[in-house]
Amino acid sequence: MTHTSTPAEAPPVALRQDAELIAGVVAAAGRGMVDRETVAEVVALCAVAGEHLLVVGPPGTAKSEAVRRVAGQLGGRYFEYLLGRFTEPNELFGPVDLRSLREGRVEFETAGMLPEADVAFLDEVFLGSTAVLNTLLGLLNERVFRRGGTVLASPLRVCVGAANHLPEDPALAAFADRFLARVFVDPVADARLEELLEAGRRPAPAPVTPLPGGATDPDDRLGALDRLATAARDCELDGVTPLLAAALRRLRAAGVPVGDRRAVRSQRLVAAAAVLDGRTVATARDLWVLPLIASTADTQALARDTLGDLIGKAANQSLTHAAEELSRSSAARAERLARTGAALLADHRGLPEGRDSRLRLEAALREIDAGFAPADLPAALAGIRAELVTAVAPS
Repeated sequence: MTHTSTPAEAPPVALRQDAELIAGVVAAAGRGMVDRETVAEVVALCAVAGEHLLVVGPPGTAKSEAVRRVAGQLGGRYFEYLLGRFTEPNELFGPVDLRSLREGRVEFETAGMLPEADVAFLDEVFLGSTAVLNTLLGLLNERVFRRGGTVLASPLRVCVGAANHLPEDPALAAFADRFLARVFVDPVADARLEELLEAGRRPAPAPVTPLPGGATDPDDRLGALDRLATAARDCELDGVTPLLAAALRRLRAAGVPVGDRRAVRSQRLVAAAAVLDGRTVATARDLWVLPLIASTADTQALARDTLGDLIGKAANQSLTHAAEELSRSSAARAERLARTGAALLADHRGLPEGRDSRLRLEAALREIDAGFAPADLPAALAGIRAELVTAVAPS
């Protein structure tokens, strides 16, 4: 199976509709999870960019759950596996086809395995054997599975690798470098434990059921993802190239290692951010993705500080949590609060009058007032704030 292609000159209205659809997919995946929205959003960003993601954090921090939920909402084929030192290649890529073997051909049965997945999650990815990692490297680089006599074009949009910590073995450095984006997670902060406990009692969102050919009902979510990926490949980057080059020079000067390959491929993340924001031309608004290419948690924090003035006005309508976390900009915070407030208001209108719903609205209102002076409120957020005030007013 190959990716769906669409004309590069897709009208901006259609692009915005696809971006909004994927934003809804990510929001649905993140609903009920605490402090893992950024992971879900960066999975979508990487899927549009055609890049892979590494999530690093201690066990039990919902790394796999976030990826599983995004895949479930996209409706595509999902493959998940926990790697170990003794994991055999056929556990990931499929067993030898015995009928072909009897005829003297070495081919593999890939149905239901990694080569035919749309989204994949590999836990403890650095524990794989040399045979596993070498085969995986080719699949990640080229989206083609080659083993024995089997050559298969893979539909893989994004592979998410997870690890408790980064590898110290230099031999794994080349493999780790194939995961362009990095997200580092910690256990949920003490201040949000009540929220975590409450979320843990709620059921996970129901996954979308895939239909033959990868389409979903009622909307073609994987198709929207692929159209955005096509638009990202054709995104106009000339205008932002000088700023991007300046940002990369700053990172290198500050001691953040950025090799040539990662520098070139960072453009894919910038382009993906632009199209997920509903645009075919990248701008400084999209440079918030750059800290993702830093290889460690410390260098990501350094990258964020080093690029503070360049990404200080960055934001994204679809990936509001990730843009805010990586840029720390007031514009990104406003986008996130506006989207969160709108979602809370929609939920509130569909629920009977109750204390819990009202408390969530009041909490959103307090966060808006704590983050913005009345004179500094962007128009969209001011409108959401007015609706929240009306909703919590005594009837």
